[in-house]
Amino acid sequence: MTDVLNPAGTCHSIPFPHFMKVPLGLGEAEAASFLMYFQGSTLCEFLSCPYSREEMFVFHLAFNYFSKEASFQSHSGSIMKWQDLIQVLRLLVSCVSSDYAEEGRASIYQSVFTNSSKEMMCFPDFPYPDDYPNYMHHSKLQEYIKAFAQKKNLLRYIQFETLVSSIKKCPSFLVTGQWEVVSEKDGKQESTIFDAIMICSGHHVYPNLPTDSFPGLHQFQGHYLHSRDYKDPDAFKGKRVLVIGLGNSGSDIAVELSRLATQVVISTRSGSWVMSRVWDNGYPWDMVYVTRFASFLRNALPSFVSDWLYVKKMNTWFKHENFGLMPLNGSLRKEPVFNDELPSRILCGTVSIKPNVKEFTETSAVFEDGTVFEAIDSIIFATGYDYAYPFLDDSIIKSRNNEVTLFKGIFPPLMEKPTLAVIGLVQSLGAAIPTADLQARWAAKVFANSCTLPTTNEMMDDIDEKMGKKLKWFGQSQTLQTDYITYMDELGSFIGAKPNIPWLFLTDPQLALEVYFGPCSPYQFRLMGPGKWDGARNAILTQWDRTVKPTRMRAVGKAQRPQHFYNLLRILSFPVLLLAVWLTFY
Repeated sequence: MTDVLNPAGTCHSIPFPHFMKVPLGLGEAEAASFLMYFQGSTLCEFLSCPYSREEMFVFHLAFNYFSKEASFQSHSGSIMKWQDLIQVLRLLVSCVSSDYAEEGRASIYQSVFTNSSKEMMCFPDFPYPDDYPNYMHHSKLQEYIKAFAQKKNLLRYIQFETLVSSIKKCPSFLVTGQWEVVSEKDGKQESTIFDAIMICSGHHVYPNLPTDSFPGLHQFQGHYLHSRDYKDPDAFKGKRVLVIGLGNSGSDIAVELSRLATQVVISTRSGSWVMSRVWDNGYPWDMVYVTRFASFLRNALPSFVSDWLYVKKMNTWFKHENFGLMPLNGSLRKEPVFNDELPSRILCGTVSIKPNVKEFTETSAVFEDGTVFEAIDSIIFATGYDYAYPFLDDSIIKSRNNEVTLFKGIFPPLMEKPTLAVIGLVQSLGAAIPTADLQARWAAKVFANSCTLPTTNEMMDDIDEKMGKKLKWFGQSQTLQTDYITYMDELGSFIGAKPNIPWLFLTDPQLALEVYFGPCSPYQFRLMGPGKWDGARNAILTQWDRTVKPTRMRAVGKAQRPQHFYNLLRILSFPVLLLAVWLTFY
């Protein structure tokens, strides 16, 4: 059937909801009629999915009978209800509009909003429009990226709907550093030689579905899927759902399902800090938390003091112990969960938190504490993603012990020529766009021989050192996690774009106060050096105006913004307090 409808034989992994598996007992004639109905239509690619004939025939029935009675009888006598048709058509419409997890590409659910605010996640020379909300729906973010591409005249350089099949070193690589790239479009392959490569495909493409880690899952009679395949909650109305994993996706999905599902349970191995996007005095969290002053304190204070302050701050909103969310090691700076509703849904009883699943039965999950969640209809694995670059030899990026080994998270250290860079693999509490921007700026200068990388031994030593710091701050993790400001300053120093704070205090105190005590926004890395943007200073001084504008639709009084002078007094009072304590006990 795949060959009939799609000569290319492409199959997409689209999980068919369990409640839609209606046995209609099609005959060959009915199946042939169904194929004729859709032959040549825009649905051909969608219908190449490996569904049974019975499942696909539901769509035929839906089209033929949608405008008729609320319930009807199919050719084989099975009764289809009006509600079933609505659910079927919902899935059909979403699939036709490409709203499904396409193989080899990242996928998100309909309700995704950003966790970084607009001033902290923009391209450093292209602020978001004033009226954009601080946290955007993914469709708004797409509009912004399109506008950026048009403004910078980038569309002419992008080959859309083109698959990269392989990237290999040219025979002359030791001399030229060139790569042979094989791409495919419309079934035709093309080989092209490039002087340098940036891999920007991200790391949220290939789902990690650890089925072997859950004994008894093979006998589970319900439906299970990875969060990558989740799109909206409609199919789970009235169901009992288990979400495995307490990350941002797992929490978002659980909260969304809790409004329609009968019961939602989240299973977590280690817990997590849960943060609100709304931080002190109602400001976006990252504009208050991600500052140079705060970073200085975290790095300057003794570790036990820094850890105590961190845990205290994370528990300010609510006591995680009372909600079953407390991390096993609360002082680790692992990425927290950003969810404004999860504590409320737990309080309302529509979401429950449970420990790791010990085993599954045909209909239930048994947790490590001995409790059981029974009559489960669906399981959603929000268990993250694996790194995979199927077009590239693994040994290039994983050069030691099958681990990702990259200098500054970008350059393979064992390359004879530094003409390949991985962009966007590093994770931090900062936004992806400004991080990738600075990575690409440095990589471009390395490619052009304007910047020189250290020796192989020096790069490997640096990787080992950073790995030790990573374990101390973030614990064992597959991701390349790092401190945002420290990392950005390091990259900025390589290309001369790191802000010179002492010089700013001498020459432009107003700007210096905003740069040091205010949010470490992307504009800071366009203030000076190569790629300097003339609008950077004004963008920094007006960033709070753009932050407040979309929320002040009803203006009452004067708009408020953080007072940096107060932070300066705090800095000065800290050593005074230490001196007073010392004098008291001296």
